[in-house]
Amino acid sequence: MFVQWYYMFSMVIRKAFKYRLKTNQAIEQQLGRIAGCARFVWNRALAIELERLGTGEKLLGYAELCALLTVWRHDPATAFLAECPVHTQQQTLRDLSRALRDGLSKSSAKRMPRFKKKGRDLDSFRYPDPKQLKLESGRVFLPKIGWVRYRDSRPVVGTPAVVTVSRRGEHWYVSIQTEREIAEPIHPSTTEVGGDLGIARFVTFSSGEVVEPLDSFRKLEDKLALEQRRLARKQKGSANWKEQKARISRLHIRIADARNDFLHKVSTRTGKTHATVYLEDLKVANMSASAKGTTEDPGRNVKAKSGLNKAILDRGWYEFRRQLAYKLRWLGGTLFLVPPRDTSRRCSACGHTAAENRPCQAVFRCVQCGHSENADLNAAKNVLGAGQALSACGAIKPVAA
Repeated sequence: MFVQWYYMFSMVIRKAFKYRLKTNQAIEQQLGRIAGCARFVWNRALAIELERLGTGEKLLGYAELCALLTVWRHDPATAFLAECPVHTQQQTLRDLSRALRDGLSKSSAKRMPRFKKKGRDLDSFRYPDPKQLKLESGRVFLPKIGWVRYRDSRPVVGTPAVVTVSRRGEHWYVSIQTEREIAEPIHPSTTEVGGDLGIARFVTFSSGEVVEPLDSFRKLEDKLALEQRRLARKQKGSANWKEQKARISRLHIRIADARNDFLHKVSTRTGKTHATVYLEDLKVANMSASAKGTTEDPGRNVKAKSGLNKAILDRGWYEFRRQLAYKLRWLGGTLFLVPPRDTSRRCSACGHTAAENRPCQAVFRCVQCGHSENADLNAAKNVLGAGQALSACGAIKPVAA
C-alpha cells in the first residue's frame, strides 16, 4: 500500500548534463570515425528503405535492418564498420526507423528523413546501453576509445541512462542523460500570469513585467554577411576556405549560445515566479513562411516579410515555450497554450473586439469604452483571461513537458 502511494505522488525527471571533452588528435580521429560509420549506416539503410517504398514493398523495420548490419560488418567491402561499436550503429538504425515512421504518419508534422552529408549535418552518435556507461570524476569511458576526460563544470545528478557524443564547431561534447525519481513537486508560488510574445518586446506579462529582446542575430548579422562574402571569394576545399568556414561556424555558435543563454534565464525566472503561465499558441512555422511565391504568382512585400521572418526566428519563441514547459513541470507548475485569435484586438476592460482598437502597433485604445494602454500589455491580459476560462472548462490541457 505504501509503494502504491509513493509512486502515485512521484515523478521521473530526465535531465542531460553536457560537457566539453578534452581531446587530442588521436581521440578526435576515433570519434570522427565512429560518427562517420554511423552516418554511413544511416545513408545505406535509408537508401534501401526508400527503394522499397518506391516499389510498393513493406519497410524492413529495425530488427531486419540490424540483420543487414551484421552482414555489412562481416563484408570485406564494409569491414571498417566492425572497427566501431555496434551499439552506436544499432541506435542509428533505431533512430532511422522512428524517423521513417514519423515521416509516413499522417498525424505527425515531421518530414521524411534525408541523407546525411559530412560537414552539413551534425556529427554525433549514441551509446544506448547503460551497462556500458562508466563515469568517474571528470572522465567518461567510451567503448572502442577508452577513458576520456571532460570539463567537469557541474556534478552529474541521477542515474546515467544514455550517452551522446557530438561535434559542435571545432570541439567534441558528451551529453549524459540521467533519470531520477522525486516526490511530486508543489510550486512555491500560487500566481497566474499571461504572456504576449512579440517583436518589439520579447514577452510582455499581464503583471506588467516586460522582457526586452536580445537580438543576438541582428547584432552580428553584418559581421556574418562580411565573413560569408569572404568565404565566397576563396577556392572551395582549400586550406583558406576551410579556415574561413570554421570562422563562420564559430560566429553561428556564438549567436546560438547567446540566444540559448537568454532563453534559459528568462524561462527559469518565469518558472520560479509563477505557478501557472498562459502563452499564445503561435504557429511559428506558418508565421515565418517565405513570401516569395512562384514565378506565375510572385509574392508581395517580399523584402519586408523576409525581415519579419528573421526577427521571428531570432526570438526563439518555440524554444522558450519548450524550456518553460519542462521547468514549470519540475517545479510543480503548469503551462497552457491559448488560441491567439483576437487577443490583440479585444479590450481587456470591456471585451469589445474590433480592428479599430489598434490605431497603431504599440497603442491599444478601445473605441467603445475608451480604455487605453500598451497594446502588448492589453493582449497579455486577454491571454490570461482566455486561458483561465478555457482551462477551467477543460478546453485546453497543460503542455506536456
